[in-house]
Amino acid sequence: MRTILAVIALCSAIASAARAAEPSPELIAFGKTLVEAGDCAGCHTADPAKPFAGGKRIDTPFGAIYSPNLTPDRDTGIGAWADADFTRALRYGIAPDGSNYYPAFPYPYFTRMTKEDTLAIRAYLSTLAPVTSRNKPPELRWPFAYRGLMRVWNYLYFKPGLFEPDQNQSAAWNRGGYLVTGLGHCGACHTPKNYFGADKPAQALSGNEVGGWYAPRLDGATRTGLKSWSVEDITEYLQSGRNAKSHAGGLMAEVVVGSTSKMSDADVHAIAVYLKSLPPARRETIVAPPDDAEMKAGQAVYAKLCIACHEADGTGSPRIYPPLPGNALLQSNNPSSTLRLILDGAHTVTTPRAPNTGEMPPYAKQLSDEEIAAVTNYIRNSWGNAAPLVTPAQVAKARKEEP
Repeated sequence: MRTILAVIALCSAIASAARAAEPSPELIAFGKTLVEAGDCAGCHTADPAKPFAGGKRIDTPFGAIYSPNLTPDRDTGIGAWADADFTRALRYGIAPDGSNYYPAFPYPYFTRMTKEDTLAIRAYLSTLAPVTSRNKPPELRWPFAYRGLMRVWNYLYFKPGLFEPDQNQSAAWNRGGYLVTGLGHCGACHTPKNYFGADKPAQALSGNEVGGWYAPRLDGATRTGLKSWSVEDITEYLQSGRNAKSHAGGLMAEVVVGSTSKMSDADVHAIAVYLKSLPPARRETIVAPPDDAEMKAGQAVYAKLCIACHEADGTGSPRIYPPLPGNALLQSNNPSSTLRLILDGAHTVTTPRAPNTGEMPPYAKQLSDEEIAAVTNYIRNSWGNAAPLVTPAQVAKARKEEP
C-alpha cells in the first residue's frame, strides 16, 4: 500500500512540475507580439498553408539559403530543442549541434535581445501545429558553403551583447532602439554591407540595395532620409503602409502587412521616436541636374502616362497615389525601387488602418529603356527634387533582375 501511495505521490509531483513548466497564456501572447515585431513569418514561411515551416529561399550575394522549420516538430523543427538551444541560436547564431548559422539569419541583431524575450518567442512557437518539413541545404558558391568560415566571420564582425539603454534618453527612445537595432533587425536591409556581407556600422540605416529593391535611408538625411518626416508621419507609415509623403512598396510592403501593422501603438511610436532622432550617417550626394533635352523627353512620357494620377505638379492624391515632390525614396542615389515600380507596376498596400486600394500599371512592355530612363530622371529632378541621372543601361539591367 505504501508503495502504491508513493508512486501516486511521485506521479502527482511529476504532473505538477510539468504544469509549472508549461508557459502561461500571458507569456504565449507576449511571445506572439515579439514574433510579429520580428517578422519571423516573413522569412520562415514558404507555403502560407504551413506557417513557420521554413523552406523559403533567401538570395544573398553569395548564393541562396533556405529558412529552417520553426514549428515544434521534433524531427524536422525545433520541438526537441532545449530552451538554452533556442536562446543560443537566436543570440549567438549557433545551432544545437554546434554548427554556425549564416548571418542571413539576423543573429547579429537578435544578440541584443533579452533572454526573457527569446524564451517568450520560444513559448509562442511551441503552440504552433507541428509540420514535418526538412530543412534544405544552402546553395552557396565555393568556398562560402563551408560553415567553418563563419567562425572567422564572427570573430571579425559579430559583436555579441545586449542592447544597452541610454539613461539620457526617454523610455520610448530606448524601447525604439531595442526594437530597431535588435528584434526588428531594420539594419539587415537598411544598412550598407561590406564585401563579406557584414554591416558598415558607421553608415547604419543609411540605405542599402536588397532583393532588387532599395531599402532607403532611415536617418535624418535632408532629401533622401527622414529629415522632413515627423514622428507622426513615421508612425502612420509603419501602421498603415502609407502617409502624406510616401507609400510602402516591394519588400517593405510585406514588412508592413506581416509585422509593423500588427504591432502595438506604443511600440510603433517608440520606433518612430528612435528613428527621428538619428543624424545623417553619411553625406548626401551633390547632384547635377539633367539637361533640357532629357527633361523634355521625360516630361512627355509623364504627361502621357502619369499625370492622370500624380497630377501635373506631382502632388498626386496622398494615401491613394503617392506624392512625388520631396519623396525621399524617389530621390535616393540608388534608383532600384523606382525602376521596379515603373517596370512592374504597384498595388497600394492594404492594412486594417488603410483598406482602400490603388494601382499603378506596369510599363515594362509599353516603354523602352530610353523612355523609362527619361521619365525617371524627370520625376527625380522636378518640383525641387534632385537625384543622380539614370541611364538606359541601368533600366536594361533592372529588366534582367526582375525579382
